[in-house]
Amino acid sequence: MSAPRRGDGRPERVYAPDFLTELFRNPLDPGYADAAAARRRATPAEPARGWRAWSARSVSLVVVVVLGFLFAVAYRQTMADEPGRSKARSGLVAQIKERVTETDRLSTRADQLREEVGRQRDAALSGSAAARLRDLEASTGLGRVRGDGVVVRLADAPGNADAVTGAGAGPPRVLYSDLQGVANALWSAGAEAVAINGQRLTATSTIRLAGEAILVDFRPVMGPYEVSAIGPGSLRRKFENSRSAALMQDVAQTTGLSFGVREADDLTLPAAPEPQLRYAKPPVSPSPSASGVRSGSPGSSGSPATASPSGGGR
Repeated sequence: MSAPRRGDGRPERVYAPDFLTELFRNPLDPGYADAAAARRRATPAEPARGWRAWSARSVSLVVVVVLGFLFAVAYRQTMADEPGRSKARSGLVAQIKERVTETDRLSTRADQLREEVGRQRDAALSGSAAARLRDLEASTGLGRVRGDGVVVRLADAPGNADAVTGAGAGPPRVLYSDLQGVANALWSAGAEAVAINGQRLTATSTIRLAGEAILVDFRPVMGPYEVSAIGPGSLRRKFENSRSAALMQDVAQTTGLSFGVREADDLTLPAAPEPQLRYAKPPVSPSPSASGVRSGSPGSSGSPATASPSGGGR
């Protein structure tokens, strides 16, 4: 016997006693089938679909042509501006080289004048006073010194990284903090004079970064970097046992940086430029208060206390 049908001719859904089995067997409501049939009836014929596809291809072609035209215009404009940018860049490079040459010339002239002043001063002073002044200049970095010591060399790693060992995976360049650590470790090991690429370090020296350049006392230094130090015979051993040397050895093995320490005989370190010192002065004493008490130290004779200015401070 056929199943009962609804008014539209489709068979009615009959629920068997096993409700869960029938639910999993026919999970969709008949309304979904009706909606699908309605969409099929409303679908345009083949010519309409072909026209729509042709319209979509036409729009895509127009978009591609417009994008290509924009890229062509941008490329032409970039190439047209390239000579101007190259000329400006070349001009800046030439100015930088000119300024560096002028700075080197002035530094050489300043060293010559400093030596002349030293000779005139030694001629004016007695022998013991001149010798004591030279010792003070050597200890403060304002005089040229000679002696035995060590040279620590640091160089950037090659550009290519080893895919097997991982060498070159970290920062491949020497950082300004590396030079700071090496210089501080040499001072701690007993160095009496330190210089980086010929730039003498003093108590007021700075090692910092400016863009991609490392500056020592505001003068750029280029790699490979050599940190020269004059000191006792145990200077190399103490430095190699320092924490900074161990850190640099680990960095060299990890990133491929070049790090080496060697002893050097008869090193000559130049004098540092004379620093521009600022002197502190005591503040002006306040005016007498309403009670008639004047500011000053206990036991003073009514006049405000004064202090002598201290020299050498920054």
